Amino acid sequence: MQLLKRPWRDYSGRVSPLKTAAFVALFLPGLWVAYRFATHQLGARPLDEALLEIGQWTLRILFLALSVSPLSRMLAWPRLNLIRRMLGVGAFAYIVTHFSLYIVSEAYNLGTVASEILKRVYLSIGFVALTGLAALAATSTDAMVRRMGPRRWQALHRFVYLIGVFGLVHFFLQSKLDEWEPTVMIGLFAWLMGWRALAWFYGRRPVPLWSVALLSLAAGPFIALLEAVYFYFAYHVTIMRVLMADLSFETGVRPAWVVFGIVAVVTGAGLARAALRRPSLKPA
Repeated sequence: MQLLKRPWRDYSGRVSPLKTAAFVALFLPGLWVAYRFATHQLGARPLDEALLEIGQWTLRILFLALSVSPLSRMLAWPRLNLIRRMLGVGAFAYIVTHFSLYIVSEAYNLGTVASEILKRVYLSIGFVALTGLAALAATSTDAMVRRMGPRRWQALHRFVYLIGVFGLVHFFLQSKLDEWEPTVMIGLFAWLMGWRALAWFYGRRPVPLWSVALLSLAAGPFIALLEAVYFYFAYHVTIMRVLMADLSFETGVRPAWVVFGIVAVVTGAGLARAALRRPSLKPA
C-alpha cells in the first residue's frame, strides 16, 4: 500500500530515478492534449480530436508496457521491470479518460452511449478493451498477486495480449482512411508477439539475438504485405502496386519502413549491449 501511495519508490523504499521519470512522463501526453485543447489548437472539433489523441496514447502506453520484457532482457536491464505495472495502470488511466471524453461528446447521455456501444462494432470492441484493462489494473497490486497466487495472476494478466488485439482493431476501424499509425502499431505488435513466441520456444534459455535479428528483418516485409492485402480487398488496389509504393518514398515514409526502423534500432541496441558485455580475451 505504501508503494501505491509513493509510486516513485522501489521495493526497498528508496527513490527510484527510473520509476520517478516514468511516473512523470505518463502525465505529459495528457497535459499536452489538455493544453492544446485549452488554447484552441485542436482544430474545428477539439473534443473529438482530444478523444482521438488520448485513445492513441492509451495504445502507445500499453505497447510500452508490452515492450518492457523484451527490452529488459535484450539490454540486460532487469530494473526496467519496475515500471511495467506502472505503465499498465497508466494505460488504464488513459483509456478511462478516453471513455470519459466520449461520454462528454455524447452530452453525458449514458443511454445514447450504451446504445452506440451496442450498435457499433468498433465501440463494442473498445469497451471490451476498457473492461479488460480495468480488471488488470484492479489486480495489479502485490496484495492481489498474493491473494490470487502467482500462477493464476500471470494467467489473468496474459489477457493483456488479447486486449492489445482489441485495442488495435478498435483503432484501425475508427481511423477509416487514415491507416498509417494503426498499421505501424500492428507491425510493432506483431514483433512483440513474435519475440514472446521466441521466448516461449527457448524456455529458460536466453533468446538468441540472431533469432531476434531475423524477426526484425521480417517485420518490415510482413507489414508491407499485410498493408498490400488490406488495400487489395478494401479498395481493389493491386498488391504489387502497394508494394512498389512502399519501396519508392514518393508518397512519404510508409508504415513498413517505420516498423523496420524501430525494431532495427531495438535489435541494434541489444547487439551493442551484448558486445559490451562480452569479456575481452587477454593474451596469455
